[in-house]
Amino acid sequence: MRYKTFFNWSTGKDSAFALYTLLQQDQYAVDTLITTVNSHYDRVTMHGLRNALMYAQVEALDMPLKVIELPEQPDMETYSKVMNTTLQDLKADGFTHSAFGDIFLEDLRTYREQQLAALDLKAVFPIWKQDTKTLIHEFLDLGFKTIVVAASATYFDANFVGTIIDHDFIENLPKGVDPCGENGEFHTFCFDGPIFKKPVPFTLGETRYQSYKNPDSEATTSESGFWFIDLCLEKT
Repeated sequence: MRYKTFFNWSTGKDSAFALYTLLQQDQYAVDTLITTVNSHYDRVTMHGLRNALMYAQVEALDMPLKVIELPEQPDMETYSKVMNTTLQDLKADGFTHSAFGDIFLEDLRTYREQQLAALDLKAVFPIWKQDTKTLIHEFLDLGFKTIVVAASATYFDANFVGTIIDHDFIENLPKGVDPCGENGEFHTFCFDGPIFKKPVPFTLGETRYQSYKNPDSEATTSESGFWFIDLCLEKT
């Protein structure tokens, strides 16, 4: 028996490697990808990527896509309501499993499993608990290509975004940064690899800095920031 599975697609390297891993397993039939987008900004919510690039990426993957549109600043109630409706629709279409590219964030895994269990759906984590340094080297050895689109200003300067990841990149990361950025240190856009029918063409756009207030801190000046690079789809 093959389990009808939808994959939660973020556009980044961990999603790409997890999808690749899942596609090697006979018990799962990955029939669609799902991605949340911010309808106000026309961007993927996870990485701030232009929707046009995400659509070109999915076209290169040659897989069906279900887009979940969220408002400009969705609260948890709105998010949960939209996701619950989406999950109910997917279950009605015969899906039984939902797959993710998470590696070792226990709280996030527990949250996902609880949300799915409420609808009698099961979660799958194809690269869970893998050593992240080994994982990223294997990812590159398989021929995947990925570029940094967002990076924490705690660890990196503006020049870091727009970097294409290679083996030297991994060896020269600052101390305390996970090789896969699994703690949110950086995010990527995967544009080629063994699951792609063709590379996704893009150009580098503007680099910008975005600061975020820390709601858990009592200090009024407590904030964190991220560097972003705006990738643009290259017309071919």
